[in-house]
Formats: sequence, structure tokens, C-alpha cells
Amino acid sequence: MATTYTWRGTFDNTEVEALHAAGFGYEPTGHDWQQQVTAHSLGWVCARDGRQLVGFVNVAWDGGTHAFILDTVVAPDMRHRSVGTALVDVAATRARDAGCRWLHVDFEEQLRGFYLDSCGFRSTPAGLLEL
Repeated sequence: MATTYTWRGTFDNTEVEALHAAGFGYEPTGHDWQQQVTAHSLGWVCARDGRQLVGFVNVAWDGGTHAFILDTVVAPDMRHRSVGTALVDVAATRARDAGCRWLHVDFEEQLRGFYLDSCGFRSTPAGLLEL
């Protein structure tokens, strides 16, 4: 079955939380993803294989020219099939369409190849303050 990608696609909190728990290795917490993205995001992308949610990315923004990739996740059994790259591509296209000029992402070192090589981001100096 072909994977479909939907900007601001419908989703159930339970399925996004289950996907994130599987992808990031934690027990589901009951997080309210719908409230989070509708209150703070430019949009999000849902990837589905049939009816099953297999990927998700959140695109937060500053209301102007900067958008931020957050919460990128692909179901473990769907990795290495370009699902993540397609999620980020849709997110970038929609952010550009909304007038954003910059798309930012922070990532752990093991994801460097994915974001820089597969998705086309370039490395820039940045700062991080743990609060």
C-alpha cells in the first residue's frame, strides 16, 4: 500500500502518542497532541499506510518567517523507506507556501545524516540552554 502524506491531517491523540512512544522509547503519557499543534503550530504532517498512522512531524513557527521542525517520528517498522524524508519535504513545502523563509531543526548527532544529507538542511552554529 502507498504511504500518503497529509498537511494538517486528522489524527487521534492516542495514535500520535502511541507512535511517539514507539519511536522515542517511552510509555504513553496521554499527551494532548491536538491541543498542542492547534494552539502553537503552523501545521503538521501525518503519514499513513492505509489507515495506520506511520509518521508525524510538527511545524511550529514564530508567526513570521521562521518555522521549526519538531517531533519528527516514523514507526519503527517503516523506517528506511523515505517516510521521514517525505514528511520533512511536505513540511518544508507548506512552510514555504505560508511565507516562511527559514526552516530550523535541532537533532541528536545520530540523526545528522538524515537531516543534513537526506533532507537538505545545512549545519549552522546554534546555542542551547537546558532549563
